[in-house]
Amino acid sequence: MKKPRNYIRAVAIFQAFEGFLALAAASGFFLLLGKDLDTIAQQLVQHAHLNPASHYPNIFITAADHMENAKFTLLALGAIAYSLFRFVEAYGLYRQAAWAEVLAAFSSAIYVPIEVIAIIQHVSLTSVGVLILNIAVVVITVLALVRQRKVKEKDAT
Repeated sequence: MKKPRNYIRAVAIFQAFEGFLALAAASGFFLLLGKDLDTIAQQLVQHAHLNPASHYPNIFITAADHMENAKFTLLALGAIAYSLFRFVEAYGLYRQAAWAEVLAAFSSAIYVPIEVIAIIQHVSLTSVGVLILNIAVVVITVLALVRQRKVKEKDAT
């Protein structure tokens, strides 16, 4: 069996990966600022060989048509903030800081009800996988916190 420390470090790597994904999204948002998003959305739908008149591609095209630069900038800034949050969390977890374990447990636990609702509405392999990953993060970080508390109590006696 792996040491609990390895599990926490695996969670740290996972959180850093989430941070890189958010940073990539922010970069994409900034690259698209000032561009004709409606045209880009139509080209993406055509490139994917989707029918632009069908429900989901039409929602995508309509949303792109109504996206303003100010909203896009807010999305990009939000993605950067989320990325920084994940990087700080990953650093703390890698260093096995208790504050980071609490933060990771809480930040993963808040997604669980949302993912359960998503699964109730439409079951998919992705939604089930994300739910399992977040539950695993919560369990690993809570167990690490319990282990740290036991070590501190043992050292105090």
